[in-house]
Amino acid sequence: MDNLPMHAAIHTVRSRAVLGVAALGLLLGAGVIGGCAIAGIAAVAGKAISETGTRTIEAQYTGLAGKSFAVVVAADRTIQADAPGLVEFLTIKITQRLHEHAQASAFVPPADVLEYMFRTPGWSAKPLDDLAKDLGVERLVYVDLYEYRLHEPGNAYEWDGVAAGRAGVIEAESALGVYAFDRLVRVRFPGKSGFDRDKLSRQVVNTGLAQRFIDRVSWLFHKHEEAKKIEY
Repeated sequence: MDNLPMHAAIHTVRSRAVLGVAALGLLLGAGVIGGCAIAGIAAVAGKAISETGTRTIEAQYTGLAGKSFAVVVAADRTIQADAPGLVEFLTIKITQRLHEHAQASAFVPPADVLEYMFRTPGWSAKPLDDLAKDLGVERLVYVDLYEYRLHEPGNAYEWDGVAAGRAGVIEAESALGVYAFDRLVRVRFPGKSGFDRDKLSRQVVNTGLAQRFIDRVSWLFHKHEEAKKIEY
C-alpha cells in the first residue's frame, strides 16, 4: 500500500475521530435585533453546540470477550494490484485495535495469519469454520473487502475514495459454518464531494481511506467514543 507504515509487532495505537468545535460569534446591536431573531440565533447556536463533542457507542458484537481470535482480510487480485500492501495493513491494524479493546483472551499475531495465507494458496476456498480451526481460534473475524478505490473510474482528476466490505464472525464451536454476526461497512475519503488531486497527496488519501475503514470495522466489536457529527 502506498507509503502506509507496516509493523509486524503489536503496539498500542489509539485512534479516535475528533471534530473541531467552531466558534460562533453573535453580534447583537442594541435595539437592532428583535426578540424573535435572537431566539432564532440562539436555536442555531444550540444546535451547533449539540453536534460537537463525542458520544459513547456500544459494541454491536461482544462475543470476542474472553475468546481467542484471528483477523483475516480477503481482497481480490485487482484490489491488491491497485493497492499493494493493503491486505497486510488492514490485518495488522484491525488485529491491534481488537486486541486493545475487545477484551479477548488471546489472538493470533497478524504476521502468523499472513504467513498462513502465503503458504496456503487455497485458503480462500476453504469453509470459514475450517479456516478458524486451521488458525486455532474460537472466533474468526473475516473481512471481505470487495471495493477499494481512490477515485471514480475514468476520473483521475479528483480524489473520491471508497472502501467497502463485509465484516463477519465465525464462532468455531458452531456446527453451522455460517456467520454468527456480520455487517456491511462502507466509507469514503475525503468526503462526499471529490477533491482536486493537487489539494491532497495520494498518500494522504490512501491512508485516510484505510483508517476510516479500520475504524468502522473495529468499532463493531468494542465500546467506543464517536463524534456526534461524523463524516463517515
